[in-house]
Amino acid sequence: MPGAKGWDYSNKHVLVTGGSRGLGLAIALGFARASATLTVVYKTDNEAAKACKRALDEHGADSAIVRCDVGVSPDVARFAQWVADERGDVDILVNNAGTYDDATVWNMSDEAWTGVLSSSLTGTFHMCRALVPGMRKAGWGRIINVSSVVGQVGVFGAANYAAAKAGLAGFTKSLAKEVISKGITANLLSLGYFDAGMLNRLPSDLQGRILATIPAGRWGKTSEVAAASLFLASDDAAYITGQVLGINGGHYM
Repeated sequence: MPGAKGWDYSNKHVLVTGGSRGLGLAIALGFARASATLTVVYKTDNEAAKACKRALDEHGADSAIVRCDVGVSPDVARFAQWVADERGDVDILVNNAGTYDDATVWNMSDEAWTGVLSSSLTGTFHMCRALVPGMRKAGWGRIINVSSVVGQVGVFGAANYAAAKAGLAGFTKSLAKEVISKGITANLLSLGYFDAGMLNRLPSDLQGRILATIPAGRWGKTSEVAAASLFLASDDAAYITGQVLGINGGHYM
């Protein structure tokens, strides 16, 4: 079954980290609608993982939902070996895993700092290190790293999150230079505020103040992130690499 824009990923294996809920789930479902084989990684929420599996099954996807802490190198090494043995090489890697642990810098613990960087930034490194060799051997691959506008503008009380997301930009640009000769692209989605995931934890008055700063006058739709991912993974985007695509309704230009 072709995707909404006619893209067909029936011969591609897509791996999405942090894909059991929110924007990660929307990305996974977008590829499922385009007939991809899916492997979805989650860390802790077993109920969300079960719901994700049901949603992918409803689209007839060949899918596996696997628990792995992407911030822990041995976990990723074991997971990568399992994927190679049970699911085959990964063609498209979407690094969406991330977390938050807010505090001002002077009140932030070592655990809050390292935990957030481990999930988003170090976890992306671990997954790329483990899976890029297969893409290099195949001579084709797509890497889509998911960042945030917070990494571009900063947010009070989220220096760890901003640092992790900003670091992804430099990592992605460097990786893109290393892999393009093998037919692999690496790009970054820098996301604004969407009616899903982390936004929902904010008080309604704060949400209102944020919304007032978005020229588009609305929250983003998860389908818009899925569509951007499908495009960047396609052959239509083969000449696009090392780029930061902002999806933020004009919040940051």
